Amino acid sequence: MSRIAYVNGQYLPHQHASVHVEDRGYQFADGVYEVCEVLGGRLIDEKRHLKRLSRSLTELRISHPMSDKALGVVLREVVVRNKVRDGLVYLQVTRGVAPRNHFFPPDHTAPGIVVTARNASVAKSSAMAEKGVAVISMPDNRWDRVDIKSVSLLPNVLAKQMAREQGAFEAWFVDDEGYVTEGSSTNAWIVTKDGTLITRPADNGILKGITRAIVLELVEREGMKFEERSFTIEEAQQAREAFITAATTLVMPVVVVDDVTVANGAPGHIATTLRSLFHTQAEIADS
Repeated sequence: MSRIAYVNGQYLPHQHASVHVEDRGYQFADGVYEVCEVLGGRLIDEKRHLKRLSRSLTELRISHPMSDKALGVVLREVVVRNKVRDGLVYLQVTRGVAPRNHFFPPDHTAPGIVVTARNASVAKSSAMAEKGVAVISMPDNRWDRVDIKSVSLLPNVLAKQMAREQGAFEAWFVDDEGYVTEGSSTNAWIVTKDGTLITRPADNGILKGITRAIVLELVEREGMKFEERSFTIEEAQQAREAFITAATTLVMPVVVVDDVTVANGAPGHIATTLRSLFHTQAEIADS
């Protein structure tokens, strides 16, 4: 847990960090967020995350709280104050505080900003990757603009909880045509029997994951076969490999899909290779 949080211009002890009751993030989920990996005290792919943050803010017509350079200073300061070596830093921006009304507040309303950071166990994540994880599937009941990294995540929360209750790590959403869109907090991938990597195109139906983008660069760099298209749960169950990607998981092998074992039930060579090579392609910021 973050011991020091940045809230609207102040660094505060966690127990005293709070936002106004009429912050629109609380009232309407009227805000966006980013989660950035921290490795060895340094931010991973900071520029890409801030670029995506800017896009999300623009799409929702929320003012930028400060410049990218200033945001970078805040992110690093929160990481340092929380003594995070390996973990995550969380950044949230809302439309700000205003009387509860569905209409946008006046243009002079200052956006709200919160930044927290916490350590995460690299050893625990690595141990999980050595065994692989299970996923379940469920109908995609989210809004059409999941490419915007909005804090409105109730369907994702319910899906993740359902996965836990069924003994799985993640839930894959499936669209009306029977194709996997993405996970509740990850992008979804498979490897066909001929060794071709498959993942859904990054249209408005999925989040354009930063980790996903790095993996695509790795795939090209390493000369792996790749095809950007939709796939079904049945195809995933019959695949050579399956895996998920996110800043919180990196490349995580999937060995069970809806109680069906994928291949021999062990993490595959391609997923394992991509995970081991990930930080050779990712941008590691200066400390």
